[in-house]
Amino acid sequence: MILPKVRDPRFTTIRRGGTLTDEHHHLLALWAATCAEHVLGLFEAVRPDDSRPREAIAYARAWVRGEVRMMEARAAGGHAMGAARDLRGAARNAAYAAGQAAVVAHVAAHELGAAAYAIKAVRAAAPAGLGEAAGRDECRWQRDQLPAEIRELVLDDQRLRNDICWSVFDC
Repeated sequence: MILPKVRDPRFTTIRRGGTLTDEHHHLLALWAATCAEHVLGLFEAVRPDDSRPREAIAYARAWVRGEVRMMEARAAGGHAMGAARDLRGAARNAAYAAGQAAVVAHVAAHELGAAAYAIKAVRAAAPAGLGEAAGRDECRWQRDQLPAEIRELVLDDQRLRNDICWSVFDC
């Protein structure tokens, strides 16, 4: 579970009654895509011929540029998550990260899903006993990628939803 039971209006666009601007929605999608792309190799090492996660990340960025509609990005996200279904560990989590990044176009709050699954992927790929440290390093790397305009929003979201995101944001 990565979404709260009660939606945070900061992650609902203004036109839908929330406070999220389109600019900030786009920045959330780009940050999520960056997080997912950072671990994409963990999926591609296992399934080099399956382009669905890479395509989902590309669709997230294309949505920001206005080149694809939200429904197309959302569908690409679903296909990326489909690529994960029969996998385990790092590869599975990396594919889920890509899927979550693409569905940010539909629900902005999926931005933490992309980041959390990326951290889980890094943890799973780390040598025995080093997963927690690797996850903290990934968390810090992700935070370094945050645009200033959305930094406080995302950090607060991490604090509020850390418990439903497997506590991966303790870094």
